[in-house]
Amino acid sequence: MKRQIIKIDEEKCTGCGDCVKGCPEGALQIINGKAKLVGELLCDGLGACIGTCPEGAITVEEREAEPYDENKVMGNIVKGGKGLIVAHLKHLKDHRQTEYFTQAIEYLKEHNIPLPHKELTEKTLPCGCPGTMSRDLRGEQPRAAHQAPADGFKCELCQWPIQLQLLSPYAPYFKDADLVVAADCVPFAYPNFHERFLKGKILIIFCPKLDRANEIYLEKLTAIMKENDIKSITILHMEVPCCFGTSALVEKALSASGKNVVIKDYTISVRGEIV
Repeated sequence: MKRQIIKIDEEKCTGCGDCVKGCPEGALQIINGKAKLVGELLCDGLGACIGTCPEGAITVEEREAEPYDENKVMGNIVKGGKGLIVAHLKHLKDHRQTEYFTQAIEYLKEHNIPLPHKELTEKTLPCGCPGTMSRDLRGEQPRAAHQAPADGFKCELCQWPIQLQLLSPYAPYFKDADLVVAADCVPFAYPNFHERFLKGKILIIFCPKLDRANEIYLEKLTAIMKENDIKSITILHMEVPCCFGTSALVEKALSASGKNVVIKDYTISVRGEIV
């Protein structure tokens, strides 16, 4: 699958080893005087090592790579003692990697390793772009929960982000999820989109014509379906011919994933009616 993973420019690399110290996951080693990525499944792609490189030799790219494995990472981490465990957990927490953080805690419990509770309750500042950080909104109260929703409408959005290119197949809200895959014009054309289609479901939006990323979208959708037990899929697209590509892409991804999931397909007219 394609995912975020680091890339090392060996011409710039001087072999100083600072990046190795900055990678608690143990994905980097100095070999023959150059930094090397020794295990794709150990690299979370979050780029903590970038800031430690004085030569700017490390970047993050999206390419085919083995899936990151938190359990194997923790096997390396615990060998370094409590300080390294705390650094790794803070790293995951700061990047809001909820699923990996939970896996790391479970690993510590299973191996009877004491949890560093004090360090994990300290305030940490999120890094990276807040617009792309995964957020599970289920059970989260609106800021103005005491006020009645305007015009009787209620927001039913269960997660963030929602645009397919920004979504991680490993986000926790995909587990046992009912998916709504919508062409991005649908919520504007169909006024009752939240109440009728979105309640209790996880939303994915994209434009099959304008985004020009169908190959990436196919891989991302396939990974979401393959890595999670999806319960159902509701597809919504507009009546214009190009928008039927939404259905084609979802069906192709489902076939590639090898899963068998019930699909409901709705067509919305430009006047906001279900065709």
